[in-house]
Amino acid sequence: MTENGFWTHPVVESAGYFSVVVLCLIVAMVIFEMVTKYNNWEQIKKGNLAVAMATGGKIFGVTNIFRFSIEQHNSLFEMIGWGLFGFTLLIFAYILFEFLTPKFKVDDEIEQDNRSVGLISMVISVGLSFVIGASIQ
Repeated sequence: MTENGFWTHPVVESAGYFSVVVLCLIVAMVIFEMVTKYNNWEQIKKGNLAVAMATGGKIFGVTNIFRFSIEQHNSLFEMIGWGLFGFTLLIFAYILFEFLTPKFKVDDEIEQDNRSVGLISMVISVGLSFVIGASIQ
């Protein structure tokens, strides 16, 4: 097997995409941790279901965007670039959700285990990840 053939082998490519997406997911979760006012993992450890739903939606959203990015691009760098662009749009959607609910603070409600707000946050992340992913070309 030639050196170029090794890097284009489906198993090697799959392992590469998997590894890169996991690293990007970790970075995304760190950024989400900085964007939210509460500590996601501390709240989840306490049993805060609203935070768990919102965080699960973010994880699904980010990985779903990268799924579309992998399908649409031939190079690892294009996949990363479009995936990160999609993640940026997901962050924007989260900020927009906070802005569009002036009667209450989304972060405060989720931290207080308001499951209705946590569920809506999850659905926004999941739903918009399909829209963002479909727009990746």
